[in-house]
Amino acid sequence: MIQRISGELKRHAPFTVFGAVTGIVVMVFFQKVSSGVAHTIFYILHPIHVVLSALVTASMYELHKCGRFKKKCNLWVLLVIGCAGSIGIATVSDSLIPYLGETLLRMPNREIHIGFIEKWWLVTPLAVIGVAIAYFRPATKFPHAGHVLLSTWASLFHMIMAMGGTQNWLSYAAIFFFLFLAVWIPCCVSDIVFPLLFVKGPAEQ
Repeated sequence: MIQRISGELKRHAPFTVFGAVTGIVVMVFFQKVSSGVAHTIFYILHPIHVVLSALVTASMYELHKCGRFKKKCNLWVLLVIGCAGSIGIATVSDSLIPYLGETLLRMPNREIHIGFIEKWWLVTPLAVIGVAIAYFRPATKFPHAGHVLLSTWASLFHMIMAMGGTQNWLSYAAIFFFLFLAVWIPCCVSDIVFPLLFVKGPAEQ
């Protein structure tokens, strides 16, 4: 499992760098938007991120646990794993790590936004929808790629809410680092490591 985690992190690093670069490009055009607009965009991107994360997390579990026996997993187990992996780790990725960056960079409007608390009526049902899709049509590759990009942009707009104006080039470099960090480890954990922890036995893993 450690070798698998290490290998997946290495494989995902280049694409995560690409995602962070797209985040910086987006920031160039959106850094002057108001906190209110950034808040609205965050709550568009974050819930979609949760859908894709739930889809991939649940799909990984279903394919590795039950797929080789050509049978469906228990829906309630799949629901718990998919929702916990997506909502919990998406919160770390989109909210907690960006907030850490905002705090270290002393951004003037820093504030933490927890989607499943502030807008539980939006985030939680979408996680359930992601799991339901995985139950009937499990898929990983395309949803995972979309998940990485959406996570990057959701993290970015969480930070844009806190900026309070144009940033200098040193700030750009720091923001790039936090965007990379916010996506690289959490997304690999939620999509790959977390669901495989519930797959028993070396053969199934």
